[in-house]
Parts: sequence; structure tokens; C-alpha cells
Amino acid sequence: MNPARAWLLATRPATLWAAVVPVLVGAGLAWGKGSEEIACVTAPCPTGDRFFRWDVFVVTLVAALAIQVAANFANDASDAKRGADDDRRIGPTRAVASGLIPARNMWVAVWTMLAVASAGGVYLAMIAGPVVIVIGVASVLATLGYVGGPKPYGYIGLGELFVFVFFGVIATVGSRYVHDSSAPAAAWLLSVPVGFLVTAILVANNIRDIETDEATGKRTLAVMLGRAATIRLFDGLVYGAFVLIAVFAAAGWTPRPTALALLAAPLVLPLSRLVHTATEGPPLIRALKATARLHLVVGGLLAVGAAIS
Repeated sequence: MNPARAWLLATRPATLWAAVVPVLVGAGLAWGKGSEEIACVTAPCPTGDRFFRWDVFVVTLVAALAIQVAANFANDASDAKRGADDDRRIGPTRAVASGLIPARNMWVAVWTMLAVASAGGVYLAMIAGPVVIVIGVASVLATLGYVGGPKPYGYIGLGELFVFVFFGVIATVGSRYVHDSSAPAAAWLLSVPVGFLVTAILVANNIRDIETDEATGKRTLAVMLGRAATIRLFDGLVYGAFVLIAVFAAAGWTPRPTALALLAAPLVLPLSRLVHTATEGPPLIRALKATARLHLVVGGLLAVGAAIS
């Protein structure tokens, strides 16, 4: 495998949409004319037709992707060091464990991506205030602590909580906040279904890796719960996201056009069926990719719905 291909593989392209979706939803809320009509958590709520800024959108997107790539690189290097990515593992080749990229080079790449994200954070803090710096520092620490450090929380069943909080709630609300330093209630509410679906991506990944994770001492939530309970968790996250989107829009707590995301509901049943029936590598990999696509489709429709409100 040539070096460029190895580095692309290490970014885990199928997972990168997890960073993009919250930025899209936050931008959609900022663009929407009706966003000022939704009750604000921060007071006073800004007034005006739109709060969207293109420069903020682009910088936020770059910073979010940089953090996601840094997390994937750090995961690759740390799992290799702990022996979690051995030959028994099902799924794409891991760059460090397979010898494609030296661990030292991977860590240099981690810090390079974090530097890019930090530069974006400084720019956004100049616009939206010091809260952005707090969010950035917390995100970096969470990224490095996921599978690194003396007690990585990804190894003790806390990975799903981390993903829900940082790639769901904080990412969505933060992506709205940076446009005008406000956090409308709609952003907090939509961050929950966004968080449910991005967490479902990790759950699908961990279902695939139950046997190898358990054998190498990686105590993910899926290992702790077992396959049957983890599949029920997956269903709860995916179906729950659609229930919440419908309830929030029907009640008027979020812009009503965000109900457009319900158009993606037909994708759920075949995905759930695949997760329930798949027991081997290729089908489980397809389930992971299909969950990531569902997350993207729902996020895109939420963003469009919020923007046209």
C-alpha cells in the first residue's frame, strides 16, 4: 500500500461525517429566519433575520474535521500499543498495527491536526468569545483520553457517553453558538437526536469488535452488555432519534420543517435488520457504514429544515 493510501485509510473516511453533521445542523439553525423565535437558553436572545456567517461555518467545519481525524489517528496509535488491533480483528486495516505507518509519525500527525483545530478555535474565539476556548480544550483532552493515558475511558465502557456528549451535544450547540454567541433551545434539543445517531455509529462498530475487544482486554460497553443488549441499545438510539425529531417539531420546540428528517425513516428498518442478523465481518462493516450514512442523511435534512424555517 502506498503512503498516501495508508494515511487516507488511517483517517477512517466513513466516520468523518460524524464531525460534519453537527456543523451542518448548527449552521442551518443560524441560517433560518425563524431561529430568533425559538426560546434561547442564553439571554438575551439576539434579534434579526439571520445570524449565519460563512467564515464561521468554514472554520468550524475545518476545526471539527481536524479533531475527528486527530481522534482517529490517536485511536489507531493507542490501540496498536495496547495490542487491541491484532490479526483477529474484523474490519479495515489499522495503519500502525499493520506497520504501514510508524507510531511516531502517527503521533506527529495527531498533534498537527490538533494544531489546525486550535488555530480554528482561536479564530472562532475572537468572534464568539472565550467559551469557544473552553470547548476546544475539553475536546482535545477528551480526544487524547479516549484510548490514551493510564486509564483510557474507551476501555472502560464510557466511549458511547463521550461520543454523545462531544460529537452530539457540544458539537451541535457549539456549531450554532459560534455564529453569534447564542445557544437557542432548538440547538440543545436537536443535539440529542444528532448525538443518538452518532453514538449508534460507535455502537455498530463495537458490536463488530465484541470478540476481539474482549480477547484483548478492551472493555467497551458492548463487551460489558453482550451482543443482544447492545443490539437493543442500537435500536433505542436509532428509533429514539426519529421519535425525538417528530416530537420536537410537532410541539414547535424546534423549527417545524426539521420534520423533513423523518423522510429518512425508511432507512432504519433494513439497517436494524442487518444489525440483528449480521454475525460476520463484511455484513457488520456494511452496518457500520449504513449507520454513518443514516447519520449524514438525517443531519442534512435537519439542517435544511432549520434553514428554511
